[in-house]
Amino acid sequence: MPTERITFTGHAGTLDARLDLPEGPHLATAVFAHCFTCGKDIPAARRIAARLTTMGIAVLRFDFTGLGHSDGEFANTSFTSNVQDLVKAVDYLNDRNMPPALLIGHSLGGAAVLKATAQLDQIKAVATVGAPFDPEHVTHNFADALPKILEQGEAEVSLGGRPFRIGKGFVQDVTDEALQPAIARLNAALLVLHAPRDAIVSVDNASEIFMAAKHPKSFVTLDDADHLVTKADHAEYAADIIATWAKKYLQLKPPAPPIGAPEGVVRSSEADANGFLQDITHGTRHHILADEPRAYGGTNQGLSPYGLLAAGLAACTSMTIRMYARRREWPLDHVHVDVSHNKVHAQDAGTVEGDKIDEWKRRITLTGTLDDVQRQRLLEIADKCPVHRTLERTSKVLTELAPAGEIVEAT
Repeated sequence: MPTERITFTGHAGTLDARLDLPEGPHLATAVFAHCFTCGKDIPAARRIAARLTTMGIAVLRFDFTGLGHSDGEFANTSFTSNVQDLVKAVDYLNDRNMPPALLIGHSLGGAAVLKATAQLDQIKAVATVGAPFDPEHVTHNFADALPKILEQGEAEVSLGGRPFRIGKGFVQDVTDEALQPAIARLNAALLVLHAPRDAIVSVDNASEIFMAAKHPKSFVTLDDADHLVTKADHAEYAADIIATWAKKYLQLKPPAPPIGAPEGVVRSSEADANGFLQDITHGTRHHILADEPRAYGGTNQGLSPYGLLAAGLAACTSMTIRMYARRREWPLDHVHVDVSHNKVHAQDAGTVEGDKIDEWKRRITLTGTLDDVQRQRLLEIADKCPVHRTLERTSKVLTELAPAGEIVEAT
C-alpha cells in the first residue's frame, strides 16, 4: 500500500504519522490509535491498515505525544492528552479534505477513541481491540511504582522491557476518568473485539463496554489471541472483521468499472512479504485470501492459485446447471460440483506434445426427482459453462508493467 510519512500538530507539539493510502479510489478515511506505550508501527496496526486500504479506506496511524518520533515528554502526557491528539488527527484530515468516518483503537487507544467519538459528530463507526472499560486499568502495569509516582511526582518504570517515565498527572487523570457516560453518548456504530484469554485486559472489560453502548453494536471474540494480537493469523482475522463490518456503516460507493472490464478489476495485493499470502479484492464489495500450502512455503490461509481456478470452474458449472434447470422448471433440488486439478503427460491426453498439460476432473452431483434424460441433459449443459469453455480454448494474457511510483486505480 502507498504510505505517506507525515507530521501534524498535536496538543503539545508535532506528531509523527503514517497515512496509508489505497492503490485505487479513495472512498473513506480511518484513524488508528495504538495501545499504551506502543506505537503506530505495531504489527496489528500495519495489518489492519493494509486490509482497509484494499477496500479504498485510507488509514492515519500516529505516535501519541512522547512516543516514537513524536514531540513531547511521555511523563507529561495523560489519557486526556491522548484524546486531544486524536481530535487533532481528525482536524488534520479534515483540513486535507479527507474527513475520517471510522476510528479504531487498540487497548488504551480503544478507550481514547470511545472518549473522542463522543466529541466528533462526523464519526460513523468505532472499533476497539482489547480496550479497557476503565482507563485506570492501565496502572496495574506499574502498580509497584504507584507510591513513588504519587509521592515524587513521577518515576521511571519498565514496560515491555523499555523504560518510561510515568507522571503523577497521568495516574490522577486515568483514575478520575469514567468512560461509561461517553460510551452511552456514542452516535456511531460500535464493534468490540476482545480475546477471552487476554492476560493484560480481561474480557470482562469488553462486556462492560458492550453493555454501556446503544445499538448498533457488535461483539466478536478473538479466541486465543494475545493482548497485542502479535500472531499474523490473529491480526489478519481482526483486520478482516473490522473491514467487513465497517463497510456497512461507511456506505462505501465504488466508482463505475473501467471500460472493457464490465465486472471490474480483480486486484491481488501481497499481504505477507515473508510468505505468499495475497489479499484479493474485487471492487470494494468482495474479498478473499489466496496462499500456498505450508509444504510450498506458504501459510495455507487461502486457496492456492490453482485452487481458485478450480473454484471458478466448479462455481460456474453449478450456476450453469441451475440456470438451465430453473428455466425448464425441472425438479433439481440441489447441485454440487467437485473439481480437482492435475498435470498429465501430453501423450496420455492424445496429443503429440512432449510437455505436460493441465487436467481438470469434475464430478457433478444432482439431487432431485430427475429422470435419466434430464440428468444426461444437465451433464451436457455442464460443458456449456463459460469458464469450462474458456479453459478448453486458447486464451490471451496481455501483461504490462506499471510505471514506478504510479498509483494504478482499480474498481
